[in-house]
Amino acid sequence: MAAAKAEPHEPPAAKEAIRARAQALGFEAVGFATATLAPRHRAALLAFLASGSHGTMDWLARNPARRADPATLWPAARSVVAVGLSYAPAENPLAVLARPDRGSISAYARGRDYHDVLKGKLKNLAGFIAARFAAGVKVFVDTAPVMEKPLAERAGLGWQGKHTNLVSRRHGSWLFLGEIFTTLALPPDPPHENRCGICRRCLDACPTNAFPAPYKLDATRCISYLTIEHEGPIPEEFRPAIGNRIYGCDDCLAVCPWNRFAEAGRDARLAARADLAAPPLAELARLDDAAFRARFAATPIKRTGRNRFVRNVLIAIGNSREKALAASAAPLLADPDPVVAEAAAWAMRHLSAAP
Repeated sequence: MAAAKAEPHEPPAAKEAIRARAQALGFEAVGFATATLAPRHRAALLAFLASGSHGTMDWLARNPARRADPATLWPAARSVVAVGLSYAPAENPLAVLARPDRGSISAYARGRDYHDVLKGKLKNLAGFIAARFAAGVKVFVDTAPVMEKPLAERAGLGWQGKHTNLVSRRHGSWLFLGEIFTTLALPPDPPHENRCGICRRCLDACPTNAFPAPYKLDATRCISYLTIEHEGPIPEEFRPAIGNRIYGCDDCLAVCPWNRFAEAGRDARLAARADLAAPPLAELARLDDAAFRARFAATPIKRTGRNRFVRNVLIAIGNSREKALAASAAPLLADPDPVVAEAAAWAMRHLSAAP
């Protein structure tokens, strides 16, 4: 991004001006770090990839050197402005798990696509930095090769919890993260102390035992991975544990004790849509491609595509023990997509065996 003529400034004053602008734009968390990461982060990334824990997320394995080292990604960068935008739900996102005829959608996906909301705010903040301080800037949301959680931890936004996600004392586990790399040298904030202590609620809450150890995730067992990233049939061993989770899983996030301090997110665009809070499985099973695209336009769900989503719906139907839902699954036995047809057959078998 082109930079305008700079105003005279001292680094601490520049930092506070940037923080004030970020808060005015609605970011609940703002922090600053040098554009570096410790060698242990690179080592952890390489070990994660070597173990195959990333599954079919091949994009994670591309250019790991760039992902693990901001200086490699952009050598001119001197500082990182890390920001957090709260999406804390107003209601308990796990409540719908007790309604087997309804689908559970992860809290982050019940409103507008956060990429659009976050990137718009970040570009505004980056433009302010470029114009005010004649600094080069680059904006990153989670589609870029950036280790956003370690950078947010270094910038004092929180710490990576035992579930590997960022935890904030003020916002719990409910923060969307974004970064601005800049050529401007800014004093870093102190990194946040890890405050998980002996708590292991997030680990114990996982329905599929996706955490082989604290601070380690095997994505191939994670319901969020299986329902969102994984394209083929979901391994049968995990299907019963998925329950009615049709897009993502909030269990490890929602049980974190630090969430008790979190207030509901303030950006109305991220608020849960009424039709996504607990949608009827029977209704979702009828979606063709056009209806799917229309219903989930401007949400994160749209990128999964109709076939993957309906596959998830059929697994939830099979888990429901609601025999009336067989009428919704049966037409999909002849679906043109073989993954959908297989999931329909599995659902029918499980419904027929239900008492």
